[in-house]
Amino acid sequence: MSTLLIKNVEMLVTMDDQRRELTHASLYIKDGFIQAIGTAKDLPQTADEIIDLSGHIVFPGLVNTHHHFYQTLTRAVPKAQDANLFNWLVTLYTIWARLTPEDIRTSTQTALAELALSGCTTASDHLYLFPNGSKLDDEIEAATEVGLRLHASRGSMSLGESQGGLPPDSVVDTEEAILKDSQRLIETYHNPNPGSMVQIVLAPCSPFSVTTELMRQSAILAREYGVHLHTHLAETEDEEDFCLEKFGHRPVAYMQEVDWIGHDVWFAHSVHVSKAEIQLYADTGCGVAHCPGSNMRLASGIAPIVEMLTMGVNVGLGVDGSASNDSSHLLGEARLAMLLSRVGAGVRGASRSGEEAPPLMSARQALEIATRGGAAVLGRTDIGSLEVGKCADLFAINLNRLDYAGALHDPVAAAIFCAPQKVDLSMVGGKLVVKDGELVGLDVPALVSKHNQAAARLLNG
Repeated sequence: MSTLLIKNVEMLVTMDDQRRELTHASLYIKDGFIQAIGTAKDLPQTADEIIDLSGHIVFPGLVNTHHHFYQTLTRAVPKAQDANLFNWLVTLYTIWARLTPEDIRTSTQTALAELALSGCTTASDHLYLFPNGSKLDDEIEAATEVGLRLHASRGSMSLGESQGGLPPDSVVDTEEAILKDSQRLIETYHNPNPGSMVQIVLAPCSPFSVTTELMRQSAILAREYGVHLHTHLAETEDEEDFCLEKFGHRPVAYMQEVDWIGHDVWFAHSVHVSKAEIQLYADTGCGVAHCPGSNMRLASGIAPIVEMLTMGVNVGLGVDGSASNDSSHLLGEARLAMLLSRVGAGVRGASRSGEEAPPLMSARQALEIATRGGAAVLGRTDIGSLEVGKCADLFAINLNRLDYAGALHDPVAAAIFCAPQKVDLSMVGGKLVVKDGELVGLDVPALVSKHNQAAARLLNG
């Protein structure tokens, strides 16, 4: 049994059901779970470790619901800088075909290190191509050294160019091999218990890169084992045209056709969805991973996130692949979500027209999407807020810094409105991942050097 006392927190943002924001608060943690929250005099005064966070604001750990770790190796590739999704993919597929198992391990640690420094404590990654002997195991093993919780999505592509799909045949696999490996991974790694560090997700890549039969069989397998399902959906108008031509349905209707609707399913993007489709999400419990940075980078459009929230859809945040966002800063993504939703509100109607202006997303709503929303999307009840009985996943920012000068009248809003910063402290299950603004137990300069060498090799062939 190990105990931890965090005391003298300037402001503690709980994100509990009452959305309490407590001043001069303390937390008592035992074996990775929160045992008590209150003032110092109300909590035990001794523990195996005591951390004083005077002058800091503490938040629940952020939850990243969509990423492609390996894409940190192909950031800002010249020929893909100004391309839309389909052209961007076609440019990068041939580079990604050169990935090795060591590349998967290196990029995993790079992406998770970035995420940890931005306040993320749980990350879902979507790895959907496995060239040159690469396996999802490579990612899972590398992640354990960083210390974040991982929802490892066993992605796949089975619809190659010769069958009418977008990816080249060299990066697709057979349905039989995909399903066999999916079952192996679930049986080997998936832990559904509270506080679990690894969960497996089944995640055929997208409607334009997998067969209908793989979608159906993946849903059957996932429900047999009680794991979640994930895919890209309704990201671009090109995708919509593809689905109408190949399947005779819009993307969401196609998901209904293959039994990919339910509380155990979440979709990345959902930019191009109708009000009726949003209502379907709300009625059936489908979640959405909102990726504003990527949607802007690839000119995909503005997802109707405020409408989704208003109608009761579970919405989380995703930084998406670091080749379509070029960053893994989740706190920064929360800021982008707030700002982009305001642009969308302006596009859909301003008060000058005489009609009531659409509501603007607040800083606290953006923070809620990044915490509680992400936990709900991943189907987890043990993270997303700071409450007794939940995991001690949190991050802290020192408020006495230049970046927040003049904004301390509302430090919660300041964390979103002001330029995104790296966190000063982060912990997962009561274990420090970031201390004094530096990653614990990870040689970052050596990792950066190794990562840059791998990226240069991939790009130069």
